[in-house]
Amino acid sequence: MNVLAEIIAALWFMLPAYVPNSAAVLFRGKIPMDLGKNFIDGRRILGKGKTWRGFLGGSLTGFFLGIILNVLAKFLPQPYFPPFSESILKAIGIILCLAFGAMLGDATGSFIKRRLGIESGGRAFLLDQLTFVFVAWFLVWIFYPSFFMFAFGNIPALLTILVLTPLIHRGVNIAAYKMGKKSVPW
Repeated sequence: MNVLAEIIAALWFMLPAYVPNSAAVLFRGKIPMDLGKNFIDGRRILGKGKTWRGFLGGSLTGFFLGIILNVLAKFLPQPYFPPFSESILKAIGIILCLAFGAMLGDATGSFIKRRLGIESGGRAFLLDQLTFVFVAWFLVWIFYPSFFMFAFGNIPALLTILVLTPLIHRGVNIAAYKMGKKSVPW
């Protein structure tokens, strides 16, 4: 693959991980994932902003998007928009790792922020923007290492995701704030 194709494909493959965090805001929910419990340090485990409905709604949105992308790949120019896999079961597994991994990463970031004394909605540069990427990547790397190396194991793809994700994250959060879906623009 040429460098441009590697970059576009990496962004294409990240869409099931990029969408869940934004979609979770639309689902909201009342039952917090931590059930309102505190950790041993006396602070909330995750905080009020992480709900089961948001977690599941965001994850499933990313999953269904990934399935649609896998089907669309048959009709789009190659190698820019490749399928996650020709095997539907493998594609489902990869997409689940990306979508649910992104939401697990978001929850992990919240857990770390609470331990650092940062309240729900508080800012934590790069922790907010990249934790979801690393957890999604980790799950893909554990369960589908050959796909991980194909999709993200090259320098152009890796750098593109690590540099553009914070910018994309910031832009989406500003838009959600302006639409009244978030109480803070970060």
